[in-house]
Amino acid sequence: MTEENIRQEMAEAPDGIPEETPKEEPKTAPPEAATETAAEEPAMVPLQALEEAKAQAQEYLSMAKRTKADYENYRRRTETIHAEAYAEGRNAVMAAMLPVLDNLERAVAAAREESPLKSGVEMTLRQMREACTHLGLEEINRLGQPFDPNLEEAVLQGAPEDGEPGTVCQVLQKGYQLGGSVLRHAMVKVVPEA
Repeated sequence: MTEENIRQEMAEAPDGIPEETPKEEPKTAPPEAATETAAEEPAMVPLQALEEAKAQAQEYLSMAKRTKADYENYRRRTETIHAEAYAEGRNAVMAAMLPVLDNLERAVAAAREESPLKSGVEMTLRQMREACTHLGLEEINRLGQPFDPNLEEAVLQGAPEDGEPGTVCQVLQKGYQLGGSVLRHAMVKVVPEA
């Protein structure tokens, strides 16, 4: 509205107060242009938000994978430590029980007559052997076989008539292995090489 129009309206108004005139609409782009702009902006915002969400999801996924791998490594390490500790404890207990086993065998061998005491010691020896076998203890018995320094300890030398040269002719103390490793070497008498 111009100044002239305002003055004219004031003159025509009975109280000198101009009537309210309808406000002009702000000029806007044609409807087609508005649609294009409106369509572009909302599409840009969700697309950008979607890309950010995808990046964050990838970050969380890689973090979860690392955490899972760390847990698997921890679990394997713990299992290995547990198995090693069990094997060491078992070996220590079995090594401590070998003299008891030896003494029970000597007691049975020394008994001359059948008695309830001898029967009790034999039963105890049998139970002891079963328990040791259950835990994986194996006797090293190589009588008549070639001497093996990995399994036996030669403490005496036999006579040539005791057997073939280089073979074990007598076991003085039994040897035992546990889980494939020697717990105690057998003390043996070996026929000398010619």
